[in-house]
Amino acid sequence: MHILVTGFEPFGGESTNPSMELVRALDAQIGAAHIHTAILSVTASGGLQAALRAIEKIGPDAVVCVGQAGGRCAVTVERLAVNVDDFSIPDNEGQQPRNVPIVEGGPDAYLSTLPIQEMVEAMRGAGVPAAVSNSAGTYVCNHVMYGVAHYLAQHRPTARSGFVHIPYLPQQVLDKPDKPSMGLELALRGLTAGLRVLAAFK
Repeated sequence: MHILVTGFEPFGGESTNPSMELVRALDAQIGAAHIHTAILSVTASGGLQAALRAIEKIGPDAVVCVGQAGGRCAVTVERLAVNVDDFSIPDNEGQQPRNVPIVEGGPDAYLSTLPIQEMVEAMRGAGVPAAVSNSAGTYVCNHVMYGVAHYLAQHRPTARSGFVHIPYLPQQVLDKPDKPSMGLELALRGLTAGLRVLAAFK
């Protein structure tokens, strides 16, 4: 089995992104799965295209996109992506689409095809706070989750896909004392547990 795991570059004035650090720290083999990684730009145009290029190159059995969710206190596995861009802040190219579809005429939403509940249970079993989330937002994370699902539905319908959000790293909240964080080692343990479940899922 081959799993593509993507992370994002820093955005919003941050110097790092936990998803980028996690992807770089992943083992190349988790369970029965070969792990392939890619770092995406936080842009409406470039982030999704980089993910699709990696999919075309690797031909993965599953795609797990990972992103930062500042303010959340647990690893959250997303249930669905919606067909709308409504950016609360500009992306890294200064673009800020508001209330526009990601794919004109596309489905209103795509449900994750990852075993989300089983992944969350495995993360919790590994001692990592985790939960299912029903909103991937309307920023670049949702844009990529939706775009990947739409592409796979058309070109690789047997491949699974979904999204995992990670809290801030501790160093990101030194000037945000009201925001929760999660250490990289703990987040890595959680993501690895979830990927191990995915690698074994039939």
